[in-house]
Amino acid sequence: MFNFSEIADRAVAGTPASADEALSILRSDDSQLLDLVAAAGRVRRHHFGMKIKVNYLVNLKSGLCPEDCGYCSQRLGSDTEILKYSWLKGDEARRQAEFGLAGGASRVCLVASGRGPSNRDVERVAGMTEDIKANNPDVEICACLGILKNGQAERLRDAGVDAYNHNLNTAKSHYEDICSTHTWDERAETVSRAHEAGMSPCSGLIVGMKETDEQIVEAVESLRELGSDSIPVNFLIPFEGTPLEGVNYLTPTQCLRILCAVRLMCPDKELRMAGGREIHLKTLQPMALHVVNSLFLGDYLTSEGQAAEDDLDMIVDGGFEIVGQDDARALRDRLRAHRKAHAEAMGGNTDDAPAAEAPATLPCGKSAPPAGASAGD
Repeated sequence: MFNFSEIADRAVAGTPASADEALSILRSDDSQLLDLVAAAGRVRRHHFGMKIKVNYLVNLKSGLCPEDCGYCSQRLGSDTEILKYSWLKGDEARRQAEFGLAGGASRVCLVASGRGPSNRDVERVAGMTEDIKANNPDVEICACLGILKNGQAERLRDAGVDAYNHNLNTAKSHYEDICSTHTWDERAETVSRAHEAGMSPCSGLIVGMKETDEQIVEAVESLRELGSDSIPVNFLIPFEGTPLEGVNYLTPTQCLRILCAVRLMCPDKELRMAGGREIHLKTLQPMALHVVNSLFLGDYLTSEGQAAEDDLDMIVDGGFEIVGQDDARALRDRLRAHRKAHAEAMGGNTDDAPAAEAPATLPCGKSAPPAGASAGD
């Protein structure tokens, strides 16, 4: 058994954990968890202090995807009950982005379902990016549009897109078990294409898809080789109507071990706990903040995350600071006061009772797009 503190010493000195060390982390006992988190947390603090980077996702287009990724509620032929709509209008995209910025986000992720964008789609997202940045000059924009073709990465970069997300999702050796309509190599090529165009590569994985420990390590090694600056770790949400429906074997402690392994393998990279964290990390989310340095605020894509205010409570209570914010506690208190004032104006309960459900909302709780959505191409 490797010594976690010694692995952390080497990681701080610039030598990431090896594959064998990462496997020992993934296979360690629950009784060793606090020692492991302490070691990973020391590496996290060395590179990022007590800062948390808050990201916010704007779902520009939902469903209607021709790909058959086995984990995805938007896949071809999925029976999952999600809202399906084509492209949001630019002003609606900016409005939703500004929701996230008001909640402390410094990066907005513009996401659209599908295999990859047409040139017209790229122009649409370029225009949205320019509009959002014109009104919010300090924001970072990350685009996630699928597999890119020649010239598209450069156009996005020229419009001001700072980063491009395209997750590898799993190991190359496991990918054919997850998807048949495109290859792992196509995903890796898009990450490289974005990087070569001058955008920061954002690429991560989904765990809990029947992969082995060795395949988790294989995937992280690939992310390291591709130079991913930002690594979101998603935990499978086994949506009904998908091939992975009912696959639910992750435990909170195993999820935390996975995050520790990624941190020690990629010591100086932005590590984000992403989709499924509420379901799988459960009450260990606050402990995970000592390992990761990034999260999505509130909700994302076609699943409902916990309320943004709960995320801010977790950050404030843990003594963390938010990137780009002078005072996380003051931000949290402003949001709380705004929610109370809104509830009073609507005649609702200002305390613990849930607000009345809007007649039409996105799966993440924001206003539905009919007034601002286009009919598509």
